[in-house]
Amino acid sequence: MTVTDQTTVTRSRQTTGASVRFEGVVKEYPGGSRALAGVDLELHPGELVAVLGPSGCGKTTALRSLAGLETTTSGSIAIDGRDVVGVPTHRRDIGMVFQSYSLFPHLTVRQNVEFGLRMRRVGSAERASRAAEMLELVGLGALGDRYAHQLSGGQQQRVALARALVTSPRVLLLDEPLSALDAKVRVQLRDEIRRIQKELSITTLFVTHDQEEALAVADRVAVMRAGVIEQIGTPESLYATPATPFVAEFVGSSNRIVADVVDGLVRLPGCELPAVGSPADGPVWALIRPENLRLAEQGWEGTVTSVSFLGPVSRTTVTTASGATIVVEHRADDRRREGETVRLAFAPQPLAVVPRG
Repeated sequence: MTVTDQTTVTRSRQTTGASVRFEGVVKEYPGGSRALAGVDLELHPGELVAVLGPSGCGKTTALRSLAGLETTTSGSIAIDGRDVVGVPTHRRDIGMVFQSYSLFPHLTVRQNVEFGLRMRRVGSAERASRAAEMLELVGLGALGDRYAHQLSGGQQQRVALARALVTSPRVLLLDEPLSALDAKVRVQLRDEIRRIQKELSITTLFVTHDQEEALAVADRVAVMRAGVIEQIGTPESLYATPATPFVAEFVGSSNRIVADVVDGLVRLPGCELPAVGSPADGPVWALIRPENLRLAEQGWEGTVTSVSFLGPVSRTTVTTASGATIVVEHRADDRRREGETVRLAFAPQPLAVVPRG
């Protein structure tokens, strides 16, 4: 297929994404435990929102509630302004891709992709045409006659994606779709999902525990903890200005440094920096990202205990006289050696803090 033909295929299958809104959604189990404790979340048409959080935080429950696979205790879930709580899954116009590929082993790739259309009683000619378009879109146009066992894991997940998209759903749900793949294939397919999602302008909810994955693909990221959303924002804002200590520690890596808060300022060795939010005065742990520290002529003194080369950057671990272990990232050409005395300076940036008991 030529480049022109590919463009024609994409345009012919282009969809208009729906808006999605969670308002006060609660999911409570017998005994009183809550998987969702009042979730408020809005997805704009054509937007990809990643829900990020540790195991058990409620992110998959939120996705399954939108899909109609979980009944909610209270609250509303609306698609294009219509409350779908109580609406059967097959009437919500949603495509779903899960961690397990769930392909039918007795059907060919093409027949797997056609399956949803067959259930909708779409004619055979249109089924074949639409399945062929979707297989071209995911880069498997030549593999329609193969069976699942003849495909790699990455190829099987592409088939699952094509099957989810062939019915032109208004909303696409992706539940840990890449976690079963090896690292290189995961990155390749992650980028492909983002490309296809943008080309089709389909509203997408992407659930993952992998922060790099979330930051790489999403327009916005919602960080969940214990059934609630702690913060939602662009990947850049979430990383640079975390609203809570949990977000600061979960998204990216941080050093924990002994400090004190006085009148909204974090007192660190050799400097004072503003605190995120309005923490009470007192002893705290300041959370500082490795890239927000630098090796300098003046600053906090310590001894290099290890150096890791990471390609464009190096990660150097420094132990201070007080026994604090600090990790700093810097240019790889600024070479340091174990046992060397160095000084650390802090970037002038607001810091998230955790009370130190």
